[in-house]
Amino acid sequence: MKMIVETSARHIHLTQEDLETLFGSDVQLTPKKALSQVGQFACAEKVEVVGPKGSLKMSILGPVRPETQIEVAKTDARTLGIDAPIRMSADLEGTPGCKVIGPKGEITIDRGVIVAKRHAHFTPDQAVEFGVKDGQNIQIKLSYNDRSLIFGDVIARVSKTAGLAVHIDTDEANAAGLPGTVDGEVIL
Repeated sequence: MKMIVETSARHIHLTQEDLETLFGSDVQLTPKKALSQVGQFACAEKVEVVGPKGSLKMSILGPVRPETQIEVAKTDARTLGIDAPIRMSADLEGTPGCKVIGPKGEITIDRGVIVAKRHAHFTPDQAVEFGVKDGQNIQIKLSYNDRSLIFGDVIARVSKTAGLAVHIDTDEANAAGLPGTVDGEVIL
């Protein structure tokens, strides 16, 4: 069965408090593009994420979250000089931190920099249709041009607000030679 495979480029999720420190107390995030996950959006606002070796400009994804989290590819982590572990979103225990600079202030987070583990989103009904359970390890086969690739260790995430999509990072998309969003085949 097929579902879309999207490339998730480096980005940051902010708490309301951190957002206000970076942009001022009267800030409101400006939605630039709706994302496949219901209620989530890429923002016009950007920040600079600073590590021991370098810095990168990053988009903010909204809405605000309970904890600030930065998602990068391994290549981005090397640029920053941060040894970011591969983790599921919100699994931040023991992760490294960094400095974040906005137009009106800066913050230093003690933890929160991760390489997001590749995952597939399903609603409960879609999970039944595909025969998957929340947390299940599945595979996604990609065939684009003459470069087919099977990604293993893709974690199924089931929630009522899910948009049917697989998320991989830019390093993984480049390895598969993907031009953007493509179809992938779920293999159990």
